[in-house]
Amino acid sequence: MIRCTKCGQVHAIAKSGMVRGKQRYYCKDCHIYFTLPDPGNTGVAGTKRPRPGHIATILDIAKALNISKSTVSRALQGHTDIKKETREAVVKMAGKLDYQPNLLAKSLVKSKSNTIGIIVPEFVNYFFPAVIMGAQEIASEAGYNVIICQSQESVKTEIANTKVLLASRVEGVIISMTRETSDFDHFKAFGRHGVPIVFFNRICEKIPASRVMVNDYEGAYNAVEHLIANGYRRIAHISGPPNLRLSQNRINGYLDALKAHKLPSHRSWIIHHDLTAANASDSAKKLLSLRSRPDAIFCVNDPAAIQTLLYAKSIGIKVPDQLGIVGFSDDPISSIIEPQLTTVKQPVSEMGQIAMRILLDQIKLGPGPHKPVHTKLLTNLIVRQSSVRDHP
Repeated sequence: MIRCTKCGQVHAIAKSGMVRGKQRYYCKDCHIYFTLPDPGNTGVAGTKRPRPGHIATILDIAKALNISKSTVSRALQGHTDIKKETREAVVKMAGKLDYQPNLLAKSLVKSKSNTIGIIVPEFVNYFFPAVIMGAQEIASEAGYNVIICQSQESVKTEIANTKVLLASRVEGVIISMTRETSDFDHFKAFGRHGVPIVFFNRICEKIPASRVMVNDYEGAYNAVEHLIANGYRRIAHISGPPNLRLSQNRINGYLDALKAHKLPSHRSWIIHHDLTAANASDSAKKLLSLRSRPDAIFCVNDPAAIQTLLYAKSIGIKVPDQLGIVGFSDDPISSIIEPQLTTVKQPVSEMGQIAMRILLDQIKLGPGPHKPVHTKLLTNLIVRQSSVRDHP
């Protein structure tokens, strides 16, 4: 007794020739053709169980329903020339087989992947994940998928990331480069392929691309001026890698604030560190071991400031009475550490949102070159316990 694979009836089944060496049947009630699955190899509701590691394709759906690949394809795309019953059967079978569309194949056909890449140097601190969440929110609203690549502060990995994104046919990329990056040919490859890019935070000035930054100079100037207003006079600086524009801007803000208030600046009071926690702690140790020890330290970011605060406490230096500390970025930890950290707050999520909007605008314009858009966001000094003396 042969039972219809769709309606389950047995009284209206008729033989209808052979297909690939198997008997084909026709159901007079629901008007479909079908063959019986091989014994012992059935999955959900009589469908063939896929081979281990096999990814279901349109051909698998077509075979299961005994219809053509083109019919399956058109049904999945919602074409109105496909009968409602057929579309429903195709969608149901696609779910049973866990079918996923091949987005790369579609992008090759349509020359549009609806995918955007994001390259960041690390995930260790909150800053880059927060930027990504802001960017991804805007991308999702516009109907784009996002591929996120982390370079682990390695230029070699960063180069590999650019190749992966190009191979994935991304339509645009948002980039914050590694601390090691000094050659930019791998970024120029995007331009050669007509893929727009937007830099944020850690930018490349040698490529005429759009960029989103905060006013690092002003933020640093305000931070140092705040320390001066609280009675600190020997102010040191833990900076970032000298090749990064943000490091240069924050040093300039630091130096100009000292100069404006006629305070000394010493070469030994400025230390470049590699943005790791261990190196930040070593930098704090060097500064606090000087014979003419600074009474305040402005740090290029909050992770460095937090390591400085922890080291100072470990050797018995009281913060803020004996040492004032100010960071940059407003890391969530800065508000719960003891004492709470004064910091320069950046609009982190907004940075990601603006970078993504700029990129989407450039994608809409089509192949470049595009006129670069330079956006500079304002910072805000958040005053907490680490820099406020009772009696300056």
